[in-house]
Amino acid sequence: MKRILFTKGIVALAFMLCSTFFYAQDKFGGLALYTVRDNMGEDAKATLQKVADAGYAYIEAAGYADGKFYGMEPQEFKSYLESIGLTPVSTHMGSVTLENADQQIADTKAAGFEYFTIPVPPMGMFTFDPENRTMGMKGTMEDFAEILTTIGKKCEAAGLQLLYHNHDFEYKDNEDGIKPIVYLLENTDSKYVNFQMDLYWVTRAGADPVAYFEKYPGRFKLWHVKDMDEEGKFAPVGEGNIDFKRILDEKDTSGMEKYFVEQDMTWDKKPLEVIKISHKGLKEIGFK
Repeated sequence: MKRILFTKGIVALAFMLCSTFFYAQDKFGGLALYTVRDNMGEDAKATLQKVADAGYAYIEAAGYADGKFYGMEPQEFKSYLESIGLTPVSTHMGSVTLENADQQIADTKAAGFEYFTIPVPPMGMFTFDPENRTMGMKGTMEDFAEILTTIGKKCEAAGLQLLYHNHDFEYKDNEDGIKPIVYLLENTDSKYVNFQMDLYWVTRAGADPVAYFEKYPGRFKLWHVKDMDEEGKFAPVGEGNIDFKRILDEKDTSGMEKYFVEQDMTWDKKPLEVIKISHKGLKEIGFK
């Protein structure tokens, strides 16, 4: 009888270990929580659990306010993520200024993030034309680069990396005939400033991600992986027409360390369903 019970125990343990192994194998890739921002606003902890259940291994936040991430103190946020098997990697910090940078950097560090990412030109430089639905910036490129460098030096001193995230206008000529992304790449030090490439917006601008990887190797540490449908709208990964396999083949040239699924608008689908579709798409494309 003891031998039978022992054998059953071994079988049960082996099953549990195998289940854990395969579950871990299925957990890969990151999610930009901006995709599920409405759900995060309703119930952040329940939504994060659903993100983990969908197979994601790490996240990028986009919900910092009043010293908290989604209403949680930095250490509480970090601890909760750890408890459900998610890793904090990057956070978008659109409200950063030279005056509040030290506090925001300290909160980002306390929450366990590696990357302090600026999602648009900061400190009132970002512009949006609601009539034409176009984005842009005001001010000089010199000031823009100087602000990023100043904050980047603070991040480096704190053990973080500063990244700038693009939309489409940075990859187009401005009124002075300058592509903002080229200016930033050529007028910032990679020790202090690098970049998160949003593959959708680069493609939307008519630019080639691979060409930028080849010209500026190692500068694009994180990617936003979002697809584009035939109308040019956001689509779940794998359901659009962006050639992610070609781009993924050049990840080493890019310098890419991590990537995040993001879909700004999910149209007739629910965000929590879209993230499952995109995670499956990642696997089929070859992301790990």
